[in-house]
This record gives sequence, C-alpha cells and structure tokens, in this order.
Amino acid sequence: MRIFLIKLVASIVISLSAISNVQALDILEKEELGKFIREYLIENPEIIAEAQAALELRLAEQEKVRVRDMIAGMSDRLYNAKDDVIIGNPDADVTIVEFFDYNCGFCKRAMNDMQEIVSIDPNVKFVLKEFPILGEESIDAARVSMAVSKIAPEKGAEFHMALLGGGGRANKAKAMKVAEDLGVDLAALDTALEDEKLLDPVSVTYGLAQELGINGTPSYVVGNEAVYGAVGVTELLLKVKNLRLCGETTCS
Repeated sequence: MRIFLIKLVASIVISLSAISNVQALDILEKEELGKFIREYLIENPEIIAEAQAALELRLAEQEKVRVRDMIAGMSDRLYNAKDDVIIGNPDADVTIVEFFDYNCGFCKRAMNDMQEIVSIDPNVKFVLKEFPILGEESIDAARVSMAVSKIAPEKGAEFHMALLGGGGRANKAKAMKVAEDLGVDLAALDTALEDEKLLDPVSVTYGLAQELGINGTPSYVVGNEAVYGAVGVTELLLKVKNLRLCGETTCS
C-alpha cells in the first residue's frame, strides 16, 4: 500500500509537471485523493516520522555544504588574524579554530582537551577566537586578554590558560590580576585598554560565528567543518586524522 501511494502521488506530480496543458484535478478528485492520503497517514503515522527524519537529514546536508563554502571564503579571517592566540606548533599541518568565552564552563574542559591534543600530536595547533557571549564580565575579560595580546603577545597563551583555568567567574579584576602575576606592564596595559578599537577583532569573530551558525561555546572549525560543543579529544583527533588521510573531516 505504501508503494502504491508513493507511485500514485509521483505519477500525479509527474503528469502535472510534464504536460503543460493538462487540466487540473476536479474538485471531487481532489477531495477523494486528499481523503485517501489523510486516512492512510492516520493508519500509518510512522511515515510522517520517516519523512521528518529524511527532511532533517537533507537540511543538515545542505547546511554542511553551506558552512563548507563559508569556511572556504573566510579562510584568512579564520586562520590568520594577528590578534589571535596560538596554542601548539605554529607550523603545524592541521589547525583547529576554537571559539571560546572565559566564563564558559565547557570551555574549561575544552582547554584540557586542547592541551592533551597538542601533547599527543605536535603537528596540530589551535587558533583561539575571543567570543564573549556570556555577559559584560566576559566582554571585560576579553578586553583585557586582547590588550595583553597587543602589548605582550608572548604571554598570550599563558594568560589564556591561567584565566580560563581559574576558579569563579572571569572579569576585569581577575584578568588584570592574572596579567600582573605574569609580569605584564600594568601601565602599558591600562593604556592599551583605552584603545577604542581594541575589541574590533571580537566584532569580526561575532561576524564569523554568525555566518557559520555558531551561537555557543566552545565551538570549532576543523578543516571544512564547523563543530559545535565540547566534543572531546577522541572526536577532534579523529577529524585531524581524517584531514590528513582524505582532506575531509569524514572519509568515505
């Protein structure tokens, strides 16, 4: 019966689209066809679930293609922004871009994942994108981080791990204390914080995230794929392995 219904509907669609001068179904035929389809779906509701699953799969594939094209077009902004902190081998053959917020609990776990990955695979590097989305304190912490990267870029990675790995909520006071503990010149830091364009790179990151459909942290870009959430060491390393094998994060 299911095959019959599919064939029936398909034949109607084909007939209507292939013959330009075909007359439309009359009212009675439409009513009978609608009644038949309705009764069949009520008796076989699993078809609706199957159709929904097929639609979601198709939309996911379409989104994957869209994101892939987006990543190809934003490569320089993703990988080569001069203000981003780099963790790992600067000359690595695989780059993972991470969008993070200093007040994101999952980002703290993801930081441990990052450290484990670069220790396991010395040919991977992380490019860190400041993506403060969890309130004003996150923005304040990001501002201090950007200022540290501007005046003492050699301390950027250490600052990142100290602030993100600290307890409680990150804010300006905690970020300044981390900078002070690392020996950053506080007078120079205060001057850098007055720069009205200091957060311009963060605005760029907001734009990248919007284009990629990223609205949470941590999120990653690995190869031609956007990865949402703290997916863990195993999954990220598998994607790295696949990139080297076939140039894609998933090899067929």
